[in-house]
Amino acid sequence: MTAEDSSIEALGALADPVRRALYRHVAAAPQEVGRDAAAEAAGVSRSLAAFHLDKLVDAGLLTASYRRPAGRGGPGAGRPAKFYRRADTEIAVTLPPRAYGAVGRLLAEVVERAGLDRELQAAARTEGEAGECASDDLPDALRERGYAPFLDGEVLRLGNCPFHALADEFPALVCGMNLALLEGLAGDGWTPAMDPCAGGCCVSLSRSQL
Repeated sequence: MTAEDSSIEALGALADPVRRALYRHVAAAPQEVGRDAAAEAAGVSRSLAAFHLDKLVDAGLLTASYRRPAGRGGPGAGRPAKFYRRADTEIAVTLPPRAYGAVGRLLAEVVERAGLDRELQAAARTEGEAGECASDDLPDALRERGYAPFLDGEVLRLGNCPFHALADEFPALVCGMNLALLEGLAGDGWTPAMDPCAGGCCVSLSRSQL
């Protein structure tokens, strides 16, 4: 089986609407999700949720671990419960095949070598300003762009980096671009800052002080 075949099979696992709802809930959650919580979110029984969650693990879209819920331990605590989280593996399919990632890496390398960081950040900020939205609409705008935002107290954290592969290879360049993009998008209602989220984006946002 080719890598493309494997990717198509993995994404095919999301054709079922219940499975898709479960995946979206787990992928957007800042913490691991248990079967009961996933079932409630998808509006299905625990046994049906367990079946579909394990199918998503088999497809490589989720990973599973066992642990006892907080506050339960020692003799009589029962068996550890199964929890799920989004897999770190990236899965993408383009038909016919395209190589946008390779072009992105080449462009990032040229920009970095030429020292065009400020020009890239200026372009990113302008791009963000073009999509600037009202303060209360920002979480939805970030969600549509793949950032998986969630509130951590008063801080809006981003559980996913849409530029993950490039950020790993060119961290200073891409994270600086990302910060500038979010500064433009957030407008006056939120203040972005470099504040990495474990397993997520390098930027978090706080409410701007009036």
